[in-house]
Amino acid sequence: MRRSLDALDEGELLRRIARGDRRAFDELYRRTSPWLTARLRRRCADDDMVAEVLQDTYLAVWRSAGSQAQDAAKGSAVGWLWTIAARRLVDAFRARARRERVPAVQTATIVAPAAEDEALAGRMNADLEQALLALPTNLRQVLRAMVLDGLTTRETSVLLGMPEGTVKTYARRARIALREALS
Repeated sequence: MRRSLDALDEGELLRRIARGDRRAFDELYRRTSPWLTARLRRRCADDDMVAEVLQDTYLAVWRSAGSQAQDAAKGSAVGWLWTIAARRLVDAFRARARRERVPAVQTATIVAPAAEDEALAGRMNADLEQALLALPTNLRQVLRAMVLDGLTTRETSVLLGMPEGTVKTYARRARIALREALS
């Protein structure tokens, strides 16, 4: 008897999508699109851009599931999905910058602050906030993914496109830097 799609994990759904199973694609979309939309909105205040990135992301999933299903199933299918969405969002910001002839660096003004950043800023003392802001960007990204987003080392590796060993090293360096800054 064929297992219900509800009982399948996202990795198995990807393998079915790779074989052209439209119902598996619909199920993956149903499960992940609310979460993915919320994550994109934390990084972009433009609802039209979020909708466009979401559409591009799922189109990429449909087109590349065959070549990526095996790798995504070994790690985190959801992490792979977020990696696609994050790259599509960066591409959308770059495209907007080119259209408006504004340097890409200035597009950051249209990005809404992440909810976790606002929450942390309201709850932490000034010393911790300054210590976090003083961290290099790559260490801060790893810390955000692992601590605030609750991702595993492997999921953080997929999300940020770096080896797991590098993620572990950056996480350790970030903890040491924070400890030193706060002592």
